[in-house]
Amino acid sequence: MKNVVVASFAAAAAVFALASSASAQTLSAPKVYGNLGYTYVNDRDSDANANVLTGRLGVRLHPNFALEGEAGFGIGSDTVTASGVSAKVKVDHTFAGYAVAYLPVTPQFELFARGGYGTTRISVKSGTVSSAGSEDSWNYGVGGQYMFDGVNGLRADYTRHDFRNNAGSFDAWGVSYVRKF
Repeated sequence: MKNVVVASFAAAAAVFALASSASAQTLSAPKVYGNLGYTYVNDRDSDANANVLTGRLGVRLHPNFALEGEAGFGIGSDTVTASGVSAKVKVDHTFAGYAVAYLPVTPQFELFARGGYGTTRISVKSGTVSSAGSEDSWNYGVGGQYMFDGVNGLRADYTRHDFRNNAGSFDAWGVSYVRKF
C-alpha cells in the first residue's frame, strides 16, 4: 500500500512540474476558494456505503498549486450484515488537509491530483450495542473542475482513504459546487 501512496505523491509532483513549466501565469496574491457538495463513500471490504456532506476551503498559492482543508459530516447510515448479524454503519465526520496540484486544460477546465492526511470517525450500531472510533488515513486522489464563469464552477473527484495500522480503506466519489473568492 505504501507503494500506491508514494506513486500518487510522485504523480502529483509530476503534474505540478509539468503544469508549472507550461504555465506563464503568476498570482499576485493567494486566491481563496470554497466547495460544498456530496460525497459517496464505499468500503469495499464490508460493502458499507455512506453519504457525506462535504465542504472544503482552500488557498491557491500558485496557478498550479493549492492547499485545502476538508470537513465532511455523515448524512444517513447503511445496514451491513456479517455472520447473520445486521448493523447500521455511519460516517460521523471526516477531516483532512491536502496539497493539490492543478493542470489547466482550457481556461475553464482543469485537472488536479491531491494528497494529504486525515481522520475519520465511524459509528456502528447493532440492536442496543453501539461503538464508535476514529482512524487516521493517508488520502490521495484525482479530479477535475469546470468553471462556468470566473468564480462559479463544478468539481468532481475521487479520493482513496488508506487507514493506518492496517485498518482498511475506503473510496470516496464527490461532486461539489466551487466558488472562488
